[in-house]
Amino acid sequence: MNKQNTHVAVIGGGCAGLSAAAALVEQGIQVTLFEASSQLGGRARTVAVENNSLMHLLDNGQHILLGAYHETLSLLKKVGIKEQDAILRLPLQINMQTVFANSAFSLKSASYLPAPLNLLVGLLFSNGLSFSERIAAIKLMYKLRRTQYQLSKDIPLVQFLLFNDQTEKLTEMLWEPLCLAALNTPIEIASTRIFLNVLKDSFSGNKRNSDLLLPRQDLSQIISHPVANYIRANGRTIMLNRRVRRLVEVPNGFNLETKDGVQFFSHVIIAVSPVRVEKLVVELPKLKRVWEQTQAYAFQPIYTIYLQYPQDIQLPSVISGLNGMTGQWIFDRGQLCGQKGLIAVIISATGLHQKMGQDALALTVAQELHHAYPMLPKPLWHKVIAEKRATFSCTSDLARPTNKTAQPGLFIAGDYTYADYPATIEGAVRSGIRCAKLLLNS
Repeated sequence: MNKQNTHVAVIGGGCAGLSAAAALVEQGIQVTLFEASSQLGGRARTVAVENNSLMHLLDNGQHILLGAYHETLSLLKKVGIKEQDAILRLPLQINMQTVFANSAFSLKSASYLPAPLNLLVGLLFSNGLSFSERIAAIKLMYKLRRTQYQLSKDIPLVQFLLFNDQTEKLTEMLWEPLCLAALNTPIEIASTRIFLNVLKDSFSGNKRNSDLLLPRQDLSQIISHPVANYIRANGRTIMLNRRVRRLVEVPNGFNLETKDGVQFFSHVIIAVSPVRVEKLVVELPKLKRVWEQTQAYAFQPIYTIYLQYPQDIQLPSVISGLNGMTGQWIFDRGQLCGQKGLIAVIISATGLHQKMGQDALALTVAQELHHAYPMLPKPLWHKVIAEKRATFSCTSDLARPTNKTAQPGLFIAGDYTYADYPATIEGAVRSGIRCAKLLLNS
């Protein structure tokens, strides 16, 4: 391709759009990024909450990354973020706390051993499961390794686990929490193939792939701001509050219309959510199949309940799972990022909590936590952030569009286009990088 005659419009400033733009900028391509809102980052963004005249910066959802998220880590390194400053890296550990103030299940990988022995030994010496259940889990992991985590046919994960002798308790304590954390989709409908892809990346190769990576700062400071600074520092343009109203094919490229008028671009990368694709491609008949696929998507919510306690409150660990409670994961943000006394509780996927008002939900979660952690007093304030369409439902055999489209010069990025992964930051970043590579080779 002729770089001098190439000017790429990236529509959407989430992780997919930012990673695509950064990859193109690195290769000397002229790029203009359009973001409809006033803030970059998509779902990985900061929310400002005021309480008693004090401003608190919160993530729109408490995120967990994995050591296997190599493209995300490479992107952060490229834009000048030091992992040790921005991320807390923990060897895989799961502790399922009950409402009765005890642990129902605990697992800690043997970090002194290489993968996959670190996990297998961790399973063997885990607490809360019978010996036969631990052996069943180890047998399944061995089988997956032997078959290279491949399936002849995708099925719902709950069926796969039943076929492989995983008991109800083993599923409840281990596989279901991992599924919700990775796919944000109920285990009854979640794709086994995608779940196994995540397991393969996490438990193959370097043992650090299974580490839990917890952001020490809000994600705007870790991802969107540094990537945007990198793009601008290389002389490229980011346009905020610029919703694309119309996209039309013209000779040798596309006309893109915003409130500022019409601009010509040789190539376009659409990096918006699935629900917005149709409006952008309505005048591009070659993309009819793409928007038909995206219009058929179902979505899953993520609720984050922030509870502020006195500053001297500290949980026994930075992260724990919650068993038999409304919440699923609990994070001590005081230990994690210096927000003393602030606790974040995550609820993934659909459930009864969606029928509750936000104040009632926060009260229920606070009461459950008081039983699980008796030293917790009544919270000083709370904030519920509900992302009702946080991710697409990662169901079995879900038809997903490819990054390369039938429209020459136009590519689609987004976690929903990276067919090997669920809706994660890593999937979004990989899709953006793949679009950039396809464009450069076109």
